[in-house]
Amino acid sequence: MTFYDGLYPFYPITRAPVVFNTIQIVVIIIFLVFLVAFLIVLIGVRGTERLHGLVKLTLSLFIGVVIVVVNFTNDWERGYATVNTTYKSFSKSNINAEVGIHVGFSGVNITLRGLPQNQLNEIINYNEEFLWQHGANYNNEYLKGLERGLPDPILYIAEKFTPSSPCGVYSQYKVSGTYASATMWVALVAWMLANILLWLNVLLYGAYMMLVSGFFMIFSVISFGTTRKTPLCAIQFDQVKLESALGPSFWLSFATALLSLIIGTTIIVLSFFAPKVLSRIFLMNDSSNDEDFYEVNYYSINYQEQVKPSDGVQMKSLEGAV
Repeated sequence: MTFYDGLYPFYPITRAPVVFNTIQIVVIIIFLVFLVAFLIVLIGVRGTERLHGLVKLTLSLFIGVVIVVVNFTNDWERGYATVNTTYKSFSKSNINAEVGIHVGFSGVNITLRGLPQNQLNEIINYNEEFLWQHGANYNNEYLKGLERGLPDPILYIAEKFTPSSPCGVYSQYKVSGTYASATMWVALVAWMLANILLWLNVLLYGAYMMLVSGFFMIFSVISFGTTRKTPLCAIQFDQVKLESALGPSFWLSFATALLSLIIGTTIIVLSFFAPKVLSRIFLMNDSSNDEDFYEVNYYSINYQEQVKPSDGVQMKSLEGAV
């Protein structure tokens, strides 16, 4: 058994994950490690600084992990239907099953789960992935599915997304997914720059970069949303029609983009109209005020000590002259 793909040596074919895969789990674990490390550091912080640090850290890591993870999810668009259909070619036997499609940036996952799973003396639980990302050939993967003898419902749905299909949705999904993924990675770069600037207390420019991150996430959502303008061909199983809708990754990305825009706009507004409030939120003036106070007192004391003797000498000289 290998750690990377979690397969036993005698399993010839990798089962494609529907929503979570190895990359997503690794990314989430990395961000959780960062969160735990910073929480340990915050234990030694006293007063309101601990609460401020916790809120800023949680929001920042949440935005970052969403930007990275949604690039690898397969639930930007999804749909389910409970059908009674043929199972294999050249067979008149029907099965009751739940059919589902899960569309992401890189391809489409098609699931087939028997209701119940044990029918026709076998367990019916399929999850097949067909990719259209750069470096993958959708037609070849579809032909391999034909050679493997995949169930009819999976091949029927997969055929709708082929480049030669009269549906014409292949190019739309591939181009939209490519641009959506690219803009999401740009949003990640802007998020990293925003965190660096905010950590250096360059608040205004950090807020600008947070707005840039939010806008690029919006562009990504809009790019993928254009697939809805091209209606998916009817996926019909007798009287049952499989329809898809925008999935959790789409709405999570949209909500995270709004959160980034709200944070950036709030910092910009406070920097212009309430800089003192902004300084308290980012704890900028506490240490600097103390240093300025001690510095002013030090120089004032030294000045008084230097001025008083000279004043005394002048007074004595005036008295002697009188």
